[in-house]
Amino acid sequence: MSAWEPAKEWRDDRIVEQLEQSALYRDYERAFSEATGLPLSLAPAGDGQFFCRANHQGNPFCQLLARHHQTCAACLCSQQETTGDGLAGPRTFTYFAGLCESSVAIRSGEKTIAFLRTGEVATLKPSRPRFERIARHLREGGADFDQAELSRAYFSTPVMPPEKYRSILDLLAIFAGHLSLVAGQLLLSNGNSEAPNIACARQFIHEHQGEPLELKQVAGQARMSSCYFCRKFKEATGFTFTEYVARTRVETAKNLLLNPQVRISEVAFEVGFQSITHFNRVFKEITGQCPSKYREELPGWLAGVKDVRPLTRTGKQSAII
Repeated sequence: MSAWEPAKEWRDDRIVEQLEQSALYRDYERAFSEATGLPLSLAPAGDGQFFCRANHQGNPFCQLLARHHQTCAACLCSQQETTGDGLAGPRTFTYFAGLCESSVAIRSGEKTIAFLRTGEVATLKPSRPRFERIARHLREGGADFDQAELSRAYFSTPVMPPEKYRSILDLLAIFAGHLSLVAGQLLLSNGNSEAPNIACARQFIHEHQGEPLELKQVAGQARMSSCYFCRKFKEATGFTFTEYVARTRVETAKNLLLNPQVRISEVAFEVGFQSITHFNRVFKEITGQCPSKYREELPGWLAGVKDVRPLTRTGKQSAII
């Protein structure tokens, strides 16, 4: 088992929670909904309960269907199909009522940790014959609806040309790539209720990550004994001291790798690794990819970016987050 395996599921949940609470996500969610009229949700990968509590704020028809277990089950099956294999690009499913729902994966290395979901929109204008078929299908499935209420909800469904919807999904994929880039950095960010001495230790690590760092040295910055510091640091961050230093260096390396003019060996020594072999091994253990593959698979919109540094040497977060 890798040294980075313990508590991985807890860490993934923490990443998703911090992504959802970040100003970056909240601002994009607001702008996305205002610009498109579509809902946007962030769902942890593998969270089956999410589908039953999905946001139906933008579509009265979906709200009405969600009242009935049978129709919720049909939506659940279609939603699971849109997130089944965690492909990086948008996946869209059109379920029985003619509405589209889509998801885009957010990744940490090669692992999918969450999905951005949107949709509840029709790409064909609602029609009376189609409504009659849907209503008949629902009655045959045992759902009991008020026909007039169902009709009003159905004909209020948002309609969007397929070309426009695909363009919206392209923008969503870019944002998912951005969230994937900052996910690991959010996991290393300071908690709001963190003790000042632990925050001081974090800051010292970020400021000196390119230098040799010893436990006793950092514990001294926190004014703690090494043993006590190890326990409190793990409680606060979820990482051991060694794990946290390695992840800090890898997150900085990921940003330096955005610049194709910088050699991988230069990146390794810049962030504090003493050998290329050690850098390659730790980078792959944390991200699931070796540095060269990570660089090769960077999204096209990031090609040639040279100065994306969400965590600065002062330990503070920059505007990217």
